[in-house]
Amino acid sequence: MIFQLDPGDTRFPSPELAEEDGLLAVGGDLSIPRLLTAYRNGIFPWYSHDTPVLWYSPHQRFVLFPEKLKVSKSMRNVLRSGKFTITFNQDFAGVIRACAASKRNGQDGTWITGDMQNAYICLHQQGFAHSVEAWENGRLAGGLYGVEMNGVFCGESMFSQRSNASKTAFITLVREKNYRLIDCQTYTEHLESLGAQMISRKEYMDILNGNTRATDPDRVGAT
Repeated sequence: MIFQLDPGDTRFPSPELAEEDGLLAVGGDLSIPRLLTAYRNGIFPWYSHDTPVLWYSPHQRFVLFPEKLKVSKSMRNVLRSGKFTITFNQDFAGVIRACAASKRNGQDGTWITGDMQNAYICLHQQGFAHSVEAWENGRLAGGLYGVEMNGVFCGESMFSQRSNASKTAFITLVREKNYRLIDCQTYTEHLESLGAQMISRKEYMDILNGNTRATDPDRVGAT
């Protein structure tokens, strides 16, 4: 069942009621209170310019445990070369706009609409959303952005204008920031190559709520 959200109420139905594809609800807005409520409950918006706001909570979550990060030999060489200068939160607006402008296989247009960009820029200004920038010769060459919630980094999108730029930004984020978990949301072959894996929604929510230690070797990777 897909729920219609009340414009005046920022609450969501239980994520366990989401459809098979993860779609839970439709409507509402992208206000900061609603977005924060969504992320606290493992829900995120994902829609296009010709649809209302759609809210998802996948039954299986694609995540990366920082201690399981895989860095190939060739990528280690890129990191050692210092080709890219990495910064944090230096150009959030530039990163999200570049992500929106990036062409992706199998996608017409972008789901990062103007309203989405404005909403996440507001989240950034309030200290909840963060960006990682990869610079080459003083120009923005790649990066990513996402939302931090309870020690979990919920990645939203990344872009590259130079080979390995976004990968360098992502690896630096995982290595330098003390996140308990990186939430990649949905599967990509690119992130799987870096060590991301599927876990159940319940396991994800236990980590998000602090009920389970993400670094516990007895439960890492369990489903």
